[in-house]
Amino acid sequence: MQPQSYQSDKIAISTAKTSTSSAAESSPGCYLIVHNVSKRHNIGTLVRSAAAFSVTEVCLVGARQFNTFGSHGSADYVNYRHFPSLQECCHYLKQDKGCRIMGVEIAEDAQPIHAHPFSGPTAFMLGNEGSGLSPQQVQLCDAFVYIPQYGAGTASLNVTVAASIVLQHFAAWAGYAERPRSGAKYDVGERPPRTGARGTVPLTEEERAAERERRLKKKAAANGHDVLQGSDGPLLDDLMDAAEEE
Repeated sequence: MQPQSYQSDKIAISTAKTSTSSAAESSPGCYLIVHNVSKRHNIGTLVRSAAAFSVTEVCLVGARQFNTFGSHGSADYVNYRHFPSLQECCHYLKQDKGCRIMGVEIAEDAQPIHAHPFSGPTAFMLGNEGSGLSPQQVQLCDAFVYIPQYGAGTASLNVTVAASIVLQHFAAWAGYAERPRSGAKYDVGERPPRTGARGTVPLTEEERAAERERRLKKKAAANGHDVLQGSDGPLLDDLMDAAEEE
């Protein structure tokens, strides 16, 4: 199935303003769900593949921090979004981004990746290095793809290798523009300004607002006052200023 025209996604968090993304604005978005990856150093390599194949967002489930080892400087070129739970992640991808959740698994009803069974924005769910997709992950997937193997020496591929193959197939199907090359390497874009600590997904505006409100209430309680949400006046102004100075 050929890709249809889609409006570009508006990234609200950890946006790499000068990213390696070369996907046309009308191209369907590609998302990568990082959950239940047992070897933390694999996440950095997944991020590198996400940068190479113009992934729209890397969705990190669980810890906000991640190991950038293996990314080789590409971590700053990727857009991230953090979710406390897998259910929240999939709800966002389906409801807000219109994605199909596609599990990468050698399942009975899985289709081969070279068949390109895509229809629009797609989020890829990768399994654990040892046990594959969990029952919870399987339940949240809309469809499955697998990577055909032709040699007898291994039962499956490393999660980072599998991700690279799947992401490249989607980018080719979606019609993403290939990066310019110089010699034997692809050109790297100007490094985007970092929006937070390395290996940490920064807070969204909503999370920042909630944190500011929590700190204001804590200060008010310490001073024996009660700050109501949405109230104004000198007390609230003073507390807001104090919170911003910290």
